[in-house]
Amino acid sequence: MEISNETDQTLILACRRGDVQAWEKLLHKYERLVFSIPLNYGLSRDDAADIVQLTFTALIQRLDTLRDDSRLSSWLATVARRYTWRALQHNRQYISEDDYFYENSSLFGQTAPNPMELFELIEWLNQGLSQLEKRCRTLLLALYFEQPTPSYADIAARLHMPLGSIGPTRARCLERLKQLLQEL
Repeated sequence: MEISNETDQTLILACRRGDVQAWEKLLHKYERLVFSIPLNYGLSRDDAADIVQLTFTALIQRLDTLRDDSRLSSWLATVARRYTWRALQHNRQYISEDDYFYENSSLFGQTAPNPMELFELIEWLNQGLSQLEKRCRTLLLALYFEQPTPSYADIAARLHMPLGSIGPTRARCLERLKQLLQEL
């Protein structure tokens, strides 16, 4: 499925009218973002898939009450983080936090990150990405968050860009993201 050129507001309005294609576009646009959040907190892929389902179920339930000017990416990320925190709290009943990070220390290098610092880092990055123009945001999400990472040829076709411009555009987008993040 191609990346939609429609705004979130347009997609939300279409979803409210029952447009199945709009819902599919919305899912396609944000499922990787939502899926990445629980993974970044160290949850399993199965737990992350459950959180994606819970997050989009919450979106369906609140679709009619979302403000028209809502930043959908931020809203979805917040909901996904809350479900992730609940899952982490539930999991702590079975294993201690120290045991978990010790067993999974290869995910984070030699030392386990403070969960709050990790949350703040993810939130900071999400805020920066949400302020980028759509083309840059789509390019960076495809290059750094899609699994498996698509080839430059696939991304060029999806974004209707010349293949040779992906690298330079990526560099400009990263520079713009760096500027935005420094301002936050």
